[in-house]
Amino acid sequence: MTGMKKIGLTALVLAMVVSLLAACSGRGSGDAAPGASSSALSSSSASSSSPSSSAESELGGRIVFLSHRTDYDSDGTYEEYARRFKEKYPNAEIEFETLTNYAQDIKVRITTGEAGDVLMIDPGINQSDLPKYFEPLPDSLFENAYFPDQRAWEGKRYGITTGVNTNGIVYNKRAFEKAGVEVPRTLDELYDAARKLKEAGIIPLYMNYGAQWPVINWFENAGWWIAGDPLLHDKLVQSDTPFTMDGPYAISLGIARTFVENGWVEPDLSTNNWEMSKGEVASGKAAMYFLGNWVIPQVIGAGAAPEDIGFFPLPYDNSGGPYNALLGGDYYIGVSKNSKNKELAIKWLEFFVRESGYQDQSGMMPIYKDQTPSVPQLAEFKSHNPNFIEEVPGDPRFNEIANKAEIGLWTGAQAQELIVAKDLKAAFDELNERWAKAKRELGY
Repeated sequence: MTGMKKIGLTALVLAMVVSLLAACSGRGSGDAAPGASSSALSSSSASSSSPSSSAESELGGRIVFLSHRTDYDSDGTYEEYARRFKEKYPNAEIEFETLTNYAQDIKVRITTGEAGDVLMIDPGINQSDLPKYFEPLPDSLFENAYFPDQRAWEGKRYGITTGVNTNGIVYNKRAFEKAGVEVPRTLDELYDAARKLKEAGIIPLYMNYGAQWPVINWFENAGWWIAGDPLLHDKLVQSDTPFTMDGPYAISLGIARTFVENGWVEPDLSTNNWEMSKGEVASGKAAMYFLGNWVIPQVIGAGAAPEDIGFFPLPYDNSGGPYNALLGGDYYIGVSKNSKNKELAIKWLEFFVRESGYQDQSGMMPIYKDQTPSVPQLAEFKSHNPNFIEEVPGDPRFNEIANKAEIGLWTGAQAQELIVAKDLKAAFDELNERWAKAKRELGY
């Protein structure tokens, strides 16, 4: 998603990250494993808050929760959350509305006032626009949380992440075994694995080009983890030519383009096969995704044995590693400025991030630094000794310039164009022209 950014992490932060990942134990969300709602609550949600006061229990009314998780709406997971919430607030009614193309549709919904009461925040929104559309959240919600200031403006916080992710290659171990390949440690080894997988009749990598949003990692997110600089966007704001053939965007897109050009991706690029693709990876008909750890329980939910699914950092060059890996927030959640029941909306948001179990069921690391991840594949990922790049608040002018230039960031639309562009340099030149023009018009 949805949907960052300093090689110089402090020793304290790095220690926290490493200890979190090293502690992984248990089983291994986007969409989550069907039936997840019936599972026992995991570490992050087991310690529910004490029973609400009588004043709180009398709080009621109806609110609408708008999100991208169509699977959680259809499989009963959200209804289970609502049932547990009603145990605390018997007079509350939670209505769920989920959007298949959330990243695109939410841009319109927030401007027309049709975004419900609680919603996942558009990752491309200008920071300065947060007060127009969202209600400030209580400071107590952010104590010991990751990325507390990512959705903040002028000292007020408008959104909190719903989970912590890192991106890499999610793979089917049985598919690797069938093709006779091992986990690649270099880019050439990754390409060689893709060739062997195709020869074995296996789709090497399901890109989900037709679904659009899954290709964000190949462009929007690439700058931070390949450059190893969480403040890359701040520097690009100062440039009239942020998209260059020797920069991090070209490196990542070059890998994606190589996979497409060699037929190492799904044969039908035009169709949205997102739901089907999970079954393909689960069964071993396809071998890899380049996505976040959140997809792991979805693949398991589609039929894979948990022990058959692995996770490793994308080898984006031939150095042999260690490779950079972005440590960032999933969708951020906020309360609509237009909500008619803000008190109940904030209580639902608090329940969602603290007690619902959403982050564990979705295969993500906990929001709060003193909690333990539940996805065992993160231990495998950590064994490659990645250099975690933790996102930090960046220059809000980056999104403002991109929006003005009509560069389709955070939906996958721009990445789609660049992955199949006949001439990547020409495409970059055109983007740079629009970028520079937007900067001039905005006075930057």
